[in-house]
Formats: sequence, C-alpha cells, structure tokens
Amino acid sequence: MYQKQIVIDGLQYCNWSREYFQTLQASGITAVHATLVYHENARETLSRFAEWNLRFEQNADLIMPVHSLADIKTAKAQGKVGIFFGAQNCSSIDDEIGLIEVMRQQGLLIMQLTYNNQSLLATGCYEKNDTGITRFGKQAIEEMNRVGMIIDMSHSAERSTLEAIELSSRPICISHANPSFAYDALRNKSDTVIKALAENGGLLGFSLYPFHLPNGSQCTLQQFSQMVAKTADMVGVEHLSIGSDLCLNQPQSVLQWMRNGRWSKDMDYGEGSAGNAGWPDSLPWFCGSAGMENIYNGLISHGFNESEAGLILGGNWCNFLEKGLTPISQQSTPHMESSSQYKIIA
Repeated sequence: MYQKQIVIDGLQYCNWSREYFQTLQASGITAVHATLVYHENARETLSRFAEWNLRFEQNADLIMPVHSLADIKTAKAQGKVGIFFGAQNCSSIDDEIGLIEVMRQQGLLIMQLTYNNQSLLATGCYEKNDTGITRFGKQAIEEMNRVGMIIDMSHSAERSTLEAIELSSRPICISHANPSFAYDALRNKSDTVIKALAENGGLLGFSLYPFHLPNGSQCTLQQFSQMVAKTADMVGVEHLSIGSDLCLNQPQSVLQWMRNGRWSKDMDYGEGSAGNAGWPDSLPWFCGSAGMENIYNGLISHGFNESEAGLILGGNWCNFLEKGLTPISQQSTPHMESSSQYKIIA
C-alpha cells in the first residue's frame, strides 16, 4: 500500500512555506530533493542555506534536514518530510575545486554540472556544440566522488552526460528528465544515455513538468505510466524514480531567473516561447496532495506490482543515496559491492 512506502520526490523548487510543508506532509511524501540554488555564486549559496536553517527551526514539526539515508528513515518514522539539497548548476563552487567539499559539508548532496548552458565543467543541453567534460570538470567529478556529492546531468548535453557516466567512479543521476522516445525535447534523454546510465548503476527520475511530457499539460496518467513501463522494459525497474520538477506557486520572476540568470540581456524562453512564456498548466492528476499516490496507483494499474511501484516511488532513491553519499575515505568497501536493498516497510 502507498501509505507504507518511503516516497521520495527527486526534484522540486516550490514556493516554500508552512502551508506547502503541510501539503507535503499530507501527501505521504517522505523526502524531497529541494533545489537550493540555480545561478547563485558561493556566497549567495550560503545565504540559501541560512534561509533553510530558519525554515527548519520554524517548521520543526513538519520538516527536517536530510544528510544521509538514516535521516530519511527517521523522517518516515516521525511523520515528517525530509529535505535534502541539490544545486542545478555548478555556480555555487565558483571556480574553486575546494568548495565542492565545503558545500558538501554544508549539506549540498547533489550538484548538476550544467544548467542548459556551457559551464566550467561541461556542456548544457541548449548549446549547439557539445565539447564534453572540461579539464576542470574531470577533476570536479573525481572530487565529487571522493566527498560523496552526487553528480546530476539533468540539464546537460548528450556527449557530456555520457562522458560523466564513464568518468565517474560512482553512479550518477538524471534527477528530472524523460526519455526522448516519449517526447523529443532538448532536456529529455536518448535511449543511448538511459542505457549507459543504467549499465553504470545510475538513476533516472521521471519529470512531471509538462514541457517534458507527451501532450504537455494534457498528458494523462495512463500515458505517463506507459512511458515508465516502456523505460522499465528497456533498463529495468531498479534504475527508475520520480523527479517531478514541480515548481508550485512560483512567480514569473522565478521562471525568468531559471532561464536567464545573469548571463543574458535578451529574454530566453527555455522550453517555452515568446507566445508561451509563462508556467505551463499543471497536470490535473498531479496537483494538491494526491499526486504521488496517483502515480503509485497508476503504475499498479499499468501492471507494476506493489514492490516495483514502491521502488519507483522511493525505494530506488534510497538505494542510490545509500551508495552515493558516504565519502570514500569513510567507506570500508567499494560501493558497487554493497548488497543492501531497500524493502517495503512492513
């Protein structure tokens, strides 16, 4: 049953408020990968941590910080929502490799190497030419592996993503994107990428953002479940998860910050257009507090059993985080030798 599962949403950037934390708690979500920063530099990133520290203090009955898998289990036991942090770009480390460890110690568990554009580390999915992982990027990947910071290639171009998978000694994630076979968006991923990701122990989080879905905001739960099932047939259930990319109740200015940051004088519309510049309409079956439970039931209706649906809803994230977050110096055995697997709570 859904209520027994550890449920993890692998990417959100909602308008964080006590009211929304109450909605998350009511939804049965155990933990959320919350975007901490997009284009913010190192100093600004520290301020975002400070803002979240205040949220944890003021909403301690609803939310708690997550630094390890044990914290997610604690959140489940206490009926709270665990929050773990990721960066959607590498701006938070400026051009200083030592800041990777500093940010990891602050609680940044996941970092994307790019956000759509070319970065100091890799090429974004909107660039015309994909030159792959840079010299700095290769060292950054090694350092992220060492300190237990997870590599995320959700907004990266194909060659860069494939090189990151190959260069990383630990599995990486694509926390919020869909297969290109379902919808051919620049942000979605080819069969080649998805297969390479799975072959190296990685994790794909299916996005609920309408610009990533077949039929956009009219995508049905059945169509979404069919996309998940086809991907499971390709690479196996154990490499699939949910990363909704939900940006609930955010103003237009936030969307413009995501798309433009400080890099452009001209308005960039991302996956939208001048005639469709705003937030897309929400999916009617993924709104309010019932969205993740609807997905769980949709997967069951589409032929997944309860164990498989539980893995996709959160179990696979648990396994992935357990393998990826411990600094190498603290590990007694290589991560790929771990045999622990998340089980449905009895």
